[in-house]
Amino acid sequence: MKYEISQQAKLPTRFGDFLTISFREYIDSHTSKEHLIVFTPFLGKTPLVRIHSECLTGDVFGSKKCDCGPELALAMEQIAAYKEGGMLIYLRQEGRGIGLFNKINAYALQDKGYDTVEANEQLGFKSDERSYEIVGEIFKHFSITHINLLTNNPRKINAIAPYAKVVRSSIITPINPHNQAYLNVKKEKLGHLL
Repeated sequence: MKYEISQQAKLPTRFGDFLTISFREYIDSHTSKEHLIVFTPFLGKTPLVRIHSECLTGDVFGSKKCDCGPELALAMEQIAAYKEGGMLIYLRQEGRGIGLFNKINAYALQDKGYDTVEANEQLGFKSDERSYEIVGEIFKHFSITHINLLTNNPRKINAIAPYAKVVRSSIITPINPHNQAYLNVKKEKLGHLL
């Protein structure tokens, strides 16, 4: 895996004061993804970690169709307050790895009655196309071997287990009328621990 790491900078936020770096992951000779790592100045033996996949509609525009934006905010609050410190790894893999363009097409299918898994499959994708290999390199950079992972996704736990010893903490945000069916699909079809 080829990547490069930016310099480190301060990142004061509404949640607290953090540090940040970016990993530029080279997918091939023409394609790269730039991931953001936001972390506390102190990282203890078992930091609180949220591995959050990009969701422009939820994280930036506050879409109520998913739980991404609320999960991101809750994770930042919890990381800022955690005694062992922690980090948010913001992975650039929009729409469970299918990209923004395809995600909007999946949204259009959802508007016609398909659920989130069915919509991805109608577009020719798996229910989840994400990759977590870069996380192993991020953990190596920070000398992290144990984490308290903020997730409800057992697939993510399994994907991260080769890179660090994982203890899980749930991350539960309020349900609204627009994301209730989406959360049911995450639980029933994707096995999320909700």
